[in-house]
Amino acid sequence: MRIACFQSMGQRRVGLVSADGLQIAPLALPAEDARGGALALIERLSAGEPLPAAEPAQPLAGLRLEAPLPRPRRNVFCVGRNYQAHAQELSGSIFKNAPPAGMDWPIVFSKVPETVVADGAEVALPTEVSTQIDYEAELAVVIGRGGKNIAREQAMGHVFGYTIVNDVTARDVQTRHQQWHLGKSFDGFCPMGPWIVTADELDGRDTRLRCWVNEELRQDARTTDLIFDIPALIATISRGITLYPGDVIATGTPAGVGMGLVPPQYLKPDDVVRIEIDGIGTLSNRFV
Repeated sequence: MRIACFQSMGQRRVGLVSADGLQIAPLALPAEDARGGALALIERLSAGEPLPAAEPAQPLAGLRLEAPLPRPRRNVFCVGRNYQAHAQELSGSIFKNAPPAGMDWPIVFSKVPETVVADGAEVALPTEVSTQIDYEAELAVVIGRGGKNIAREQAMGHVFGYTIVNDVTARDVQTRHQQWHLGKSFDGFCPMGPWIVTADELDGRDTRLRCWVNEELRQDARTTDLIFDIPALIATISRGITLYPGDVIATGTPAGVGMGLVPPQYLKPDDVVRIEIDGIGTLSNRFV
């Protein structure tokens, strides 16, 4: 299934997107539940409840998509330097320490819920605070079945599906702070979408992601290149921490970010960042 959140007649709705991406069938979710986007649906399905009845399909064109989880229940979990080539391209920066060989804990930080915006939304460049805004294309895992201390061997059974995120980063703030949360958590710094694809249709452990800035290909990798794969991330993040249905884990970005280019190339007004992940679709946002 492809589960999308959209606006219709001034109301937030959740629906199923057709395989060709041209139509959407709204689901009979109460308006109160639909305010959280796909969250209530994920919780219902995870509890073993049936899929709500679908209304007649309508053209997707002309509808305004929202992020599938417009306001996550809590911070988005994020993973840093989870592709070896990306760790290497930052070797000349303040974040020069690559994960050591044999390291069994990924770098984990978070972004606040207010960072989430939709596919197609404009993202404001906070020029009064930062002049070094960067993009990071990432596959995001959406948790379906909650749990704590989840074993690696059981981790994929906790995955509901996948979506795309852009882990937008203020590099100068990140450098000054020498930590990651503040430079990652500006309003609008987590474009998400265009929808969630359920795990029965996509294996996120082996898919391709690419990122273009103004039609210039910057990032191109497969998730098979992850240093810490999806089961390892779920197992590690859930150690002593309860994961809930609807939690989001961004799995890290490959090489090709603006900070890693020579010279660095940060985002400017009217730049468009387009991210494609095979099996999901496209997330595109203009920076203004």
